[in-house]
Amino acid sequence: MVTGQYVRTHGCWMNGVPLPEDSPSVATYLSQNGYDTALLGKAHFEPAFDPKGRWSEGRMAREGSTGPYRGFDHVELVMHGPVGFGHYPKFMREQHPDDIAGFYAQVYFDAEGQLCVNHAGGGDTGAIQVKRNPVSRDLYHTDWVADRTVAYLDGLADDSDFFVWMSFPDPHHPWDPPQSEIGRVEWRDLDLPAGYPGSPDACRRILEKKPHHWLDWYEGRGDINVEAPTQFVPAAVETDQIREINALTHVENELIDEACGRVIDRIRERGWLEETDVFFTSDHGEFQGDFGLLFKGPYHVDALMRVPLIWRPARSAAIAPAEIEEPVGHVDLASTFCEIAGLPTPDFNQGRPLPTTPGSDHEQVLTEWDCDHRGTTTHIRSIFRDGFLCSAYEKSSLYDGTEGELYDLANDPHQFENLWDEPSRRALRDEMVAALYASLPPMPESWPAWESPV
Repeated sequence: MVTGQYVRTHGCWMNGVPLPEDSPSVATYLSQNGYDTALLGKAHFEPAFDPKGRWSEGRMAREGSTGPYRGFDHVELVMHGPVGFGHYPKFMREQHPDDIAGFYAQVYFDAEGQLCVNHAGGGDTGAIQVKRNPVSRDLYHTDWVADRTVAYLDGLADDSDFFVWMSFPDPHHPWDPPQSEIGRVEWRDLDLPAGYPGSPDACRRILEKKPHHWLDWYEGRGDINVEAPTQFVPAAVETDQIREINALTHVENELIDEACGRVIDRIRERGWLEETDVFFTSDHGEFQGDFGLLFKGPYHVDALMRVPLIWRPARSAAIAPAEIEEPVGHVDLASTFCEIAGLPTPDFNQGRPLPTTPGSDHEQVLTEWDCDHRGTTTHIRSIFRDGFLCSAYEKSSLYDGTEGELYDLANDPHQFENLWDEPSRRALRDEMVAALYASLPPMPESWPAWESPV
């Protein structure tokens, strides 16, 4: 979203790998062209686990700094909850230390000093990474991010041109929104997601048609997934636990909706709304029970890759309301920001401005995954076009480079039927793989090093 580049170009290929310091930033470009720029909330351009302050995100709050950072003139940071080294944890430690223990402790150190992901359960169903959080809503990080965004906007001159990234940690595990808010959604009233196959046996029948790491993770074989606790076995998840987690996710989303509304109201009060473009999106999805799974990882399906993207143009742009069905990606956002600002797209950008009417020539979107998790490697490249999703598995510790996935989303929207080895689809598969590699930029000779757990 910031670099306008594919992973293989900017090099930040997994959590724990810092985005190279010389990476381009659309925020820098806009700042150089007269915009006031700010990032309030989650950045995660650099490793979050940084007790020694090796990277700027781990030092800024400790040093009393709010930027500049990667083109953003003003920065106030948070990850997930009140622990860590950002501005929100510092605020909580200094002003509300007694409230910190109410949050779910996402990580801990074991007896050998190894950093571990917490797998404790809670709530009504004992669901993993769920906790009743007694913190008051106004101290929760969603409202804190909105508060800091409003405060930043209030400090701008009336004639300011601004580029502001308001970045909420939620919706995300752990699922511990303020207890005062969980009554908004009764988990017992929720249906299971349409992508849940219906039973553990049905999950197994579907997953065994996919590359083997799907079923391996479901049944608890191997430490495959960097995002989930090592002890987590998806096959053991109960359907009521899925319902409770999804109810808490709905609560987190409602709080974000209200926080966005509060900030937009302030923009309206300042007289800027008619001239302000608003974008709303997410960096990734979550399984939420699809395929019987939770969390995320090396799995290229809609649950994780197809995320919300809403663009509310400035009224002065006179862009008619529309629902755009063509595939687009986050790589297209930076060039869109430049077009709105009336600036030429910089040479570093690999995306294109988003279309504003249906029927554009945006034909495909690409997605990459690379990971080395305790010696288990996965490398997946995907292309979506013409209603088909094709994922090629490159050689790794798990695969020899011949495996993959192919889905016909028109007839199989839940991606239950893997057509990769279907003889009648072989020509289509080969055509899509060829288009994928013809479209991807070249791989670098070497990757930046993995330097931290997350």
